[in-house]
Amino acid sequence: MSNAAAPLVFDGHNDALLRLWKSGQRDAVGRFVSGDGDGHIDLPRAREGRLGGGLCALYVPSERVLDDNGNFPTPTRDEALDVTMAQAGLLARIEREAEGAFSICRTVKDIRNAFAESSFAGVMHLEGAEAITADLDLLYALYNMGLRTLGPVWSRPNVFAFGVPFRYPSSPDIGPGLSSFGKALVRSCNELGIMIDLSHLNEAGFWDVAKLSDAPLVVSHSNVHAICSHSRNATDRQLDAIRDSGGLIGINFGVSFLHPEGERDVGMELSMLTRHVNYIVDRIGIDHVAFGSDFDGTRIPDAMRDVRDLPKLIAALKADGYHDGEVEKIAHGNWLRVLQQTWGG
Repeated sequence: MSNAAAPLVFDGHNDALLRLWKSGQRDAVGRFVSGDGDGHIDLPRAREGRLGGGLCALYVPSERVLDDNGNFPTPTRDEALDVTMAQAGLLARIEREAEGAFSICRTVKDIRNAFAESSFAGVMHLEGAEAITADLDLLYALYNMGLRTLGPVWSRPNVFAFGVPFRYPSSPDIGPGLSSFGKALVRSCNELGIMIDLSHLNEAGFWDVAKLSDAPLVVSHSNVHAICSHSRNATDRQLDAIRDSGGLIGINFGVSFLHPEGERDVGMELSMLTRHVNYIVDRIGIDHVAFGSDFDGTRIPDAMRDVRDLPKLIAALKADGYHDGEVEKIAHGNWLRVLQQTWGG
């Protein structure tokens, strides 16, 4: 399949802002816009790979060592605020310096317009809400800056919820549910129309959100626990709840979340990735699966060098028997439907 024949992809997760922030390069934004070849994604390679847009994460890494239980430490509020605002600034600078080639999107109409204008449709996403305090004031400020999707936690606890640690083999049923602050956060996200991402949330928290939220359940970048029993992956019962809510799960390209033995096997074929897609389609239907690559945030198969090879994945889906309409749903249609239902407007 030629790249030009592949449908545009809207992707549920990338960590390009983290990569740019960590690089410390003064010209990091300019290099991303012009194409520096670093990491998995920049604007020229996104265009080549038919990546039309996606959720761009603001993420505060756990730079300190693991604690005695093998868990990642939670950053302080000051650490989180500094990094979150720095990465939000990078996102705004990308839009400015790209001169029309990158658009921060706040509505599905914005995304469709960006697609039509060959502009990357970037959505501001907060991965872990450590910068937000219990009063939630910063949530409203970030919303006005363009925030439209939010994961209450990364894989560590905070005042809102308990992030599921990285463990294999393991159930995601680790730790308590949402705190009272977490429940208030969910209600406020519903009020504002901010999509709640459950990807790093533990199982008790997942079910708390399912009870509280009036929006579709979304797991933006995780895989199938029945195939790879990693704590980050979704169980069959969770998949069923996603279907019943009209939500979706975005397939993570990270090898550790794909391989049945939890191995970091970069030599795996793309058929391992389509195996997870097929399982979800067979269990909950074509309307509830999409992509959540985790570009620049995880180790992906060598069969996919970077964003340029997205058309290879599209071709692999077609080889598995998916017709053009089904492939378009997986590539971007399901994301746009769920975002429209969540955001309204």
